[in-house]
Amino acid sequence: MSSDWNAGYVTDVNYTFGYYAELNPLRCRLPLLTVGRHAPRIENACELGFGQGLSVSIHAAAQAGIKWWGTDFNPSQAAFAAEMARLSGSDARLYDQAFAEFCGRTDLPDFDFIGLHGIWTWISDENRVILVDFIRRKLRPGGVLYISYNTNPGWSSSEPLRHLMKRHADVMGAPGQGIITQTEQSLDFIDKLFALNPAFAVANPAAVERLKTIQKQDRKYLAHEYMNRDWTPMHFADMERWLGDAKVTFTCSAYTIDHAHNLNLTQEQMDFMRAIPDVSLRETVRDYCINQQFRRDYWVRGARALAGHEQIAALRAERIILTTLKGSLPEKVRGVLGEAELMPAIYQPIFEFLGDYKSRTIQELEAHLAPKGVGIAQLNSAISILFGLGTIQSAVDPQDANKAKPRTLALNRQIAQRALSTGDIGYFASPVTGGATSASRFQQLFWLSKQSGGKTPADWAAFAWSILQSQNEAIIRDGVTLQGDENLTELVAQAQLWNEQVLPLWTALGV
Repeated sequence: MSSDWNAGYVTDVNYTFGYYAELNPLRCRLPLLTVGRHAPRIENACELGFGQGLSVSIHAAAQAGIKWWGTDFNPSQAAFAAEMARLSGSDARLYDQAFAEFCGRTDLPDFDFIGLHGIWTWISDENRVILVDFIRRKLRPGGVLYISYNTNPGWSSSEPLRHLMKRHADVMGAPGQGIITQTEQSLDFIDKLFALNPAFAVANPAAVERLKTIQKQDRKYLAHEYMNRDWTPMHFADMERWLGDAKVTFTCSAYTIDHAHNLNLTQEQMDFMRAIPDVSLRETVRDYCINQQFRRDYWVRGARALAGHEQIAALRAERIILTTLKGSLPEKVRGVLGEAELMPAIYQPIFEFLGDYKSRTIQELEAHLAPKGVGIAQLNSAISILFGLGTIQSAVDPQDANKAKPRTLALNRQIAQRALSTGDIGYFASPVTGGATSASRFQQLFWLSKQSGGKTPADWAAFAWSILQSQNEAIIRDGVTLQGDENLTELVAQAQLWNEQVLPLWTALGV
């Protein structure tokens, strides 16, 4: 048996504790309905290659009636995810098996949702064959596949940089240095090479700019992004050929701002694309128009088109909730073509109606906006943009939220306990959205103090300051390290702000 259990993937630094909302199966409903496709009921869900497992742990805790399975070959990451699931009280079945072993299990159900985030680009063709076969066998008719991957042509100028980074590490790096040091040395090597003004850099100024961007990024991220043995950005048509054997078809982007064509394409580009009858070629042309680097897509096995009245009825029944602080509501949206203002006549009434942080159906919102001259087409466009910005999220039935709340409370307590020593997890689970909400380390400590009986911002701040003092830490504000009681003063101010602005939102989200 081979000892190469990591299959060429970076394992000497653990992946970051990221949360990826697109892996929330409840989230796929609105994008699918927006493009006129049926959204399935989700009962069984699976995440393949879950990294640290924060997303799957949150989803398993926060979603009533959905059973979760998943695997990640890294045993330390799988152990962490399984422990978080156990402590929350969810029955998620999470393993440290390689894809071949997990996908060959005979005890797996058929799935309504399968998610792969940040996996496809960094695995071998052998593993891709295994995953395609798994999707073909285990995704139910009507089921949704979410998959994200690095895309050409957007990565075409960066591929030579990645090749040089990995080649330098393979030839010049010593195993004992560790991947972070190897990554740093590779960047330094390329920087020195580019200083010699090689013809490649002259002919590819985008690569020079890309190097500047890379040099500013977190080294752990760079190690996982660039330093694996396998790294294959794909054109859309290549992905389509791979997934064709799984009987799934592309349905829409999971990033709904992609649906707002006027933000990303010129009128001439849109006219050109409308004249292309083939969906695959149209998507390819769009990727060239916007120089696409990363796709986040929903594919469906047997996508069913909805008649006009079915689509409108299904959209009207969807529940949404404001998930952005009222003091931070967006005024603009950015697309490929630049920024565009959110029209106050449309968006302000939406913010006013949802400003109490109660979940509402789109039909209720439509009725509120009708006297203001905002029709269903304008409303649906606005919802897609706000959904893409994360300003609003889908909300579950209140009964389902109540069922999941004990588990999310238990999970959030475990996350907050971790904040006593580190701030590496920046999220709490919400039973109302079935997903996550942002939660900084200090906010988690304030919450933990409140859960433990602290009654005022001064109490919560004092608790947080006692933790920092015990660890010889201090707050850095505007680049300056605060001294002594300056820390407590700053924490009191933050606790008051949390009480006034964040806590009402968290209460509405069931946190």
